[in-house]
Amino acid sequence: MKINHLFKLALLLFALSTVVACSSTSEEADASEVADSGESGIDATTRRTQELEDAAAARAAAAEERMRRSALATRVFYFDFDIADFRQADRDVLNFHAQDLAANPSKRIRLEGHADERGTREYNLALGERRNNSIQNYLIVNGAARNQIESVSYGEERPADRGTSETAYQRNRRVEIVTE
Repeated sequence: MKINHLFKLALLLFALSTVVACSSTSEEADASEVADSGESGIDATTRRTQELEDAAAARAAAAEERMRRSALATRVFYFDFDIADFRQADRDVLNFHAQDLAANPSKRIRLEGHADERGTREYNLALGERRNNSIQNYLIVNGAARNQIESVSYGEERPADRGTSETAYQRNRRVEIVTE
């Protein structure tokens, strides 16, 4: 049994040493590439640095595009109880919406403000409107035009969740962006 184990170990070491001996390093490949192309070492290094920078820029642009698409897919913004100011965490997403509106002057959106069922009908309509205004003003300050944004408040009339739990109330305190 011990001999079998030693034999397998020796075979594994032989296989690894063969792979290591047969492989060429990237430096050797780069050196032969430089020799074949007639470039000096400095030119090849500069070219390689530029290629790496271009690849990094392409990855960053792709990541930015994914973030933009994800942000524009976010169309519902939630609010705390009896508060008309949107959450700080929503700023980045709203920035993408503002940039999108600024880049597309013919695009129109509608902000639909909602509130939970607590409070009078009139108070909730006014609260929904204040929430709309909070988001609308932020979009305008960050590049959107006022004529691109329509605002309507539904107050408590169109709940997302008809429950009476705090979770249901949280889902109802919102502003939705609807593309027209």
